[in-house]
Amino acid sequence: MAYIGKTPVVGNFQICDAISVVNGQAAYTLQVGGANVIPESANHMIVSLNGVIQKPGSSFTVSGSTITFASNLATGDSIDFVQILGNVLDIGAPSDATVTTAKLGDSAVTTAKIASSAVDLTSKVTGALPVANGGTNLTSGFANGITMADNWRLTVDFTGNAHPISSNLERNDTAPALSYLGSQMTQSSGVFTFPSTGIYYVTYNASFKLNGDDRVFTAIIQATTDNSTYANASEASSHIKRTNNNETYQHIYTDALFDITDTSNQKVKFRINAGSSVETMANTTRDLTAMRFIRLGDT
Repeated sequence: MAYIGKTPVVGNFQICDAISVVNGQAAYTLQVGGANVIPESANHMIVSLNGVIQKPGSSFTVSGSTITFASNLATGDSIDFVQILGNVLDIGAPSDATVTTAKLGDSAVTTAKIASSAVDLTSKVTGALPVANGGTNLTSGFANGITMADNWRLTVDFTGNAHPISSNLERNDTAPALSYLGSQMTQSSGVFTFPSTGIYYVTYNASFKLNGDDRVFTAIIQATTDNSTYANASEASSHIKRTNNNETYQHIYTDALFDITDTSNQKVKFRINAGSSVETMANTTRDLTAMRFIRLGDT
């Protein structure tokens, strides 16, 4: 809430510096650590004089940082202590490590409260940035969200089977497409290794062209848990019907979620089952057959 005048001091318990009594003087300056302090009111103070707690408002008053006793003090009097309570109706700032999950209200933590600084992705994009981005920075406004993504594709067409696709693979390098964000996948002979443990979303899309009569084709994501034996984790199949002896095209898509807890043994590769007349299509400047990896969060 807004206040007219001085904002209340909340829950800040302070012991004032020692005050030396001056003979015949009633008013004294309140300080903590050598700096003047202003109590909320006389009722927010505990004052001990000569071993007796004083009644606020009658035994003493306060104005700004000055405490004034009801009568002049004399040599031999002792101001034992002055404690400032702050606004005792409020809890003030919690002490470190005291706010637990149970103390937070439902829906109390919003995206705006956990968002961090924008992440500059410019270095992750190969080539010139589009005019829409001003040719400067391509940024992500929520750095605490997805922190890893990697974008791969096939660059050279082939016909028939590939168990797995083991060559002519590249990371996307055509602006303004994202090449990668954060840590990168590594690839050797078509076997992809994850950069860290976590939950990963893996997608696989493949484009095909038919020149003959072998119509059926399948795109398969295979995974291993022992870095040796692979099993099909996700697959999609379709077929092409040739029309009037013309080339015919088809596209299929499959995806899978992986819980990667061991990057040394849990890996993936991508397979094509196709007839001898089915051509898996590729390109070096656009995605025709492509694989994408997105880390969604911790395992």
